[in-house]
Amino acid sequence: MGLFDRVSRVFRANLNDMVSKAEDPEKMLEQSIIDMQEDLMQLRQAVASAIASQKRTQQQHNQAQTEANNWQQRAQLALQKGDENLAREALVRRKTHTETATTLKTQLDTQATQVDSLKRSLIALESKISEAKTKKDMLKARASAAKANERLQSTINSLNTNSSMAAFERMEEKVLQMEARSQAAAEIASSDLEGKFAALEASSDVDDELASLKRQLTGEPEAAAQLPAAGSSATPPKDNQRYVDAELEALKNQLDQL
Repeated sequence: MGLFDRVSRVFRANLNDMVSKAEDPEKMLEQSIIDMQEDLMQLRQAVASAIASQKRTQQQHNQAQTEANNWQQRAQLALQKGDENLAREALVRRKTHTETATTLKTQLDTQATQVDSLKRSLIALESKISEAKTKKDMLKARASAAKANERLQSTINSLNTNSSMAAFERMEEKVLQMEARSQAAAEIASSDLEGKFAALEASSDVDDELASLKRQLTGEPEAAAQLPAAGSSATPPKDNQRYVDAELEALKNQLDQL
């Protein structure tokens, strides 16, 4: 294949592609209807012209036939008058008009066939145009729906769903991390609070031991420094006054140690 053929093919391919992309279905449908209506108008003109020509031929045929009949009558009249030469001349004229009428009759038959054919073509084209007009609105509606759907899909594709979903997942992970940190901080705060109470309890135990040691050094009875346990079944001393005083003194000691 020569270079010129290759360049020509590439040019035609690109041109066809450009034309195909430039063809808007809605506009092309309207233009097709316009073109068919122009063809219909031209065909109607052709039918009208053919019918007019047929009528002229018919008139010419009738006139030639009339002239032939007239010369036939003249030839008969000349013979009746005994003028054979004049009769012969009349028959020559009759023959000429008869041949003309015969030729016109043949032409008239041909024209009649052409007119019938043009009329059928006219009826067929009118039917096609009527059908095209009916389909045009439906096709335009379908084309509009297809364009709208294409624009919608293009818009959806331009949203970059994958990127948006990835960003959504990252934010979800951040929220989970924030919740985890919040729970950890709460656990740490709770642990510190428990530690403080544990330290207070340990300090209280040390103070109790220190007080007990002091009583041992001073010789104070150990039982008098402590309150009896709640619900204890120990029997109080017989001397209620001495028992109350001992309990009061133990309570004072405990308050001093706080």
